[in-house]
Amino acid sequence: MSAARRASSRTALLATATAVAALTLSACGSGGTSGGGGDTGFVPGDNGIDTVAQDKRAAAPVLSGKTIDGKQLSTAGTKGKVLVINVWGSWCPPCRAEAKNFQTVYDDVKGQGVEFVGINTRDTNTTVAKAFEKEFGITYPSLYDPTGKQMLRFEKGTLNPQAIPSTLVIDRKGRLAARALTPLSEETLRSMLKPVLAEK
Repeated sequence: MSAARRASSRTALLATATAVAALTLSACGSGGTSGGGGDTGFVPGDNGIDTVAQDKRAAAPVLSGKTIDGKQLSTAGTKGKVLVINVWGSWCPPCRAEAKNFQTVYDDVKGQGVEFVGINTRDTNTTVAKAFEKEFGITYPSLYDPTGKQMLRFEKGTLNPQAIPSTLVIDRKGRLAARALTPLSEETLRSMLKPVLAEK
């Protein structure tokens, strides 16, 4: 191969790598505060957590489908429990940073009427998603949602498809109570969950 052709090939590879990196960065991180449009009642907090007053909460959609392990899952049976939903992808560095925090909090609260469900998105196969769960010791289930269909079940303005990871807390009556469109530390996740867990 001539020097000119090698240089051209290197330039093309660099351009492709740059485009992929730009796409990954734009699709992973804080990504804004809204999914666009819709009055969902969320009030921004100073800690990155948006909340909704109890009398203004909207019903959360039922999520259902196959998990990354190939099992059927539905959130229809979680009423009466607090439900934490975390949107993640194995390709997303902030998701990797927060994964252990979620498992730690889950271990602490699962006996208190709390369920965790992940939504794994944009992974092109379940092999990488399973490897992610194994690496971080994740024991709660995740729906496999490579194209983002589960997120589209939420009312417009609830989730920003570009904000991955994202987290929602759904109260015992099946209503949207809190959200975070940024990665969460263990402390922040606990502070997001605590007031909803304390509700009667």
